[in-house]
Amino acid sequence: MRIAMIGTGYVGLVSGACFSEFGVHVTCVDKDAGKIERLRNGEIPIFEPGLDDLVARNVAAGRLSFTMDLKEAMQGVDAVFIAVGTPSRRGDGHADLSYVYGAAEEIAQHLDHYTVVVTKSTVPVGTGREVEAIIRRVRPDAEFDVASNPEFLREGSAIGDFMRPDRVVIGATSDRAGEVMRRLYRPLYLIETPIVVTSLETAELTKYAANTFLAAKITFINEIADLCEKVGANVHDVARGIGLDGRIGKKFLHPGPGYGGSCFPKDTLALVRTAQQVGSPLRIIETVVDINDKRKKQMAERIIAACGGTVDGKTVAVLGVAFKPNTDDMRDSPSLDIVPALQAAGAHVRAFDPAAMHEAEKLLPGVEWAKDAYGTLEGADCVAILTEWNEFRALDLRRVKSMLKRPVMIDLRNIYNPEDMAKAGFTYTSIGRPSPAGGMDRG
Repeated sequence: MRIAMIGTGYVGLVSGACFSEFGVHVTCVDKDAGKIERLRNGEIPIFEPGLDDLVARNVAAGRLSFTMDLKEAMQGVDAVFIAVGTPSRRGDGHADLSYVYGAAEEIAQHLDHYTVVVTKSTVPVGTGREVEAIIRRVRPDAEFDVASNPEFLREGSAIGDFMRPDRVVIGATSDRAGEVMRRLYRPLYLIETPIVVTSLETAELTKYAANTFLAAKITFINEIADLCEKVGANVHDVARGIGLDGRIGKKFLHPGPGYGGSCFPKDTLALVRTAQQVGSPLRIIETVVDINDKRKKQMAERIIAACGGTVDGKTVAVLGVAFKPNTDDMRDSPSLDIVPALQAAGAHVRAFDPAAMHEAEKLLPGVEWAKDAYGTLEGADCVAILTEWNEFRALDLRRVKSMLKRPVMIDLRNIYNPEDMAKAGFTYTSIGRPSPAGGMDRG
């Protein structure tokens, strides 16, 4: 089989590379000449573990290629995927679909045989029908169907998610389109992956419903963590106690500074706007969005409190600025709220992130960037962990303590044990856990 993948961002590049691993011939298309040139030279523009090897292997095998020429890419394809960005539209929070609709118009101009046009981008309900209308308007004679195939990829583990997914959701407008999509995913039948085939609208809504539910779950445990601090309970024990209930599940019950990234912030907001527009508001998700926005801003207050109520003239060492480990994605990262708030309070911020510093430099002016975790510590008044990279989990605490002016750690990801930190002589702040002495470990 042959497909074209429009867009070489996170979703398009990962999906294209993984389809080629399935044995499909994939041509990835992008208008960014620099990006295409880099990809042809084997340079991967995003950080995703294993993606460089996957791309190189399939380029060498002749199954994966990159071009700016959509007409060339669409020759003889069974399907063309739209995997362009759908950022939040400025001013109202709706998804900006201009790139999707632009791609649909270009696809229409090059259709010369039956082709399934697939929306892989995360799009609001009704987008697939509009894509169909655009193509019909430009090419009334074209033979095609539209399908929706939302992605469920987690940054940092996207290849595994594609190769061994919990499910594949396909919204198809005809049996013929559904059969093409099933053939593309045939390798997954060997591992008995559930294939859910439904309508366009149902597939589109399923993606948003999944992401907003997970965002709500994160926000729920964050609020429970705050309550734990008030009553002397341990949020991790609470999470385990409820997570062992099969109806709830243990995933996404890890307290932290709030969700970020490329999906949850924009998808929750887009679904809220869609629901309001059709007169069926989602009050729960509206509250989730509001709580998460406020929580990220409150995290700076925790750091300031742990430093004795002021950081004016003090140096704060920050470990991790990406929204999660194993990615360089800075989109809606909590650090984008926390670091500027610390700077506004008079702090000098010295930071390190294993992958995201190149992007973070553009977004966080005035930060001193270190070469490694220990490089942030010398003479700092405290250290704050914002991202749970594995290399931060086993720091030499004696060395950390010797380098800091005061042994103060604010662990916003709860990667250390309060008892261990107390034994090491640290004033330790985490989220939702009691200190060894029975009080809260708030520093």
